[in-house]
Amino acid sequence: MMKTLKGKVAVVTGGASGLGRAMAIHFAREGMHVAIADIEQARLDAVVGELRTHGIKALGVRTDVSKGPEVDALVMRVVGELGGVHVVCNNAGVSPLGAAWENSLADWDWMLGVNLWGVIHGIRAFTPLLIAQDEGHIVNTASVAGLINPPNSGMYNVTKHAVVALTETLYHDLGERRSNVSCSVLCPAYVPTGIADSERNRPPGLANPATEKSPEQMAREAMLRKAVSSGRLSADDIGAAVLAAVKADRFYILTHPKIQGAIRARMEDILEGRQPRNPMTL
Repeated sequence: MMKTLKGKVAVVTGGASGLGRAMAIHFAREGMHVAIADIEQARLDAVVGELRTHGIKALGVRTDVSKGPEVDALVMRVVGELGGVHVVCNNAGVSPLGAAWENSLADWDWMLGVNLWGVIHGIRAFTPLLIAQDEGHIVNTASVAGLINPPNSGMYNVTKHAVVALTETLYHDLGERRSNVSCSVLCPAYVPTGIADSERNRPPGLANPATEKSPEQMAREAMLRKAVSSGRLSADDIGAAVLAAVKADRFYILTHPKIQGAIRARMEDILEGRQPRNPMTL
């Protein structure tokens, strides 16, 4: 457990907006120096300015988390300019929709690159430093879609289940080595953020070959935007929950209690050998 956070260093990927920005602000309020990574330079610069108003050191590093060398460069910048690292939030994520057979290879490459490889690179690059100092905490952002499987979200569900599995395994790996480094997995439901518009950040090389969206795709995207915008918890609420979990050394960060019924139903379906129920109808 981290005894004190003031004066320590936090790193947040996807830190220029949404949940990442909220996490960064809560760490700054706690007196931590903060590095944020994102691919949107203008937003990075704006959030760095916000963070510095709390009297802490802040650093913004343009980073594509799907690329290992760029995450390695992020580590070097953080250690070189902020003097170390203690809390790492692998948070960057995107959310294209579609039935399991509809998504293109470019869709899969983009989704896996950001949502899964981004976490893999963060764990690979930062964990050895935390282990060497025998202090630190890693927070990986998954989703309730890492615990249940809503329809029309196959790619998203795959990546978020993988993040939950990877983080649980990381916890056991650290425990076997008797390390004082710990970790958490964040599994929120709908929160008003810009994730429904993540298409704005898709790399040109991974553009969807489809030139027009079907009426079904457009309807699904509209539903996602409505669900995200109507989320009852704000990004600030989630940022506060992450800070509290790091302080308390709590592994599962489940921010929306009402979703627990769907999680329980999935476990029951597995254990009872039943056909899986649609979690969106429970």
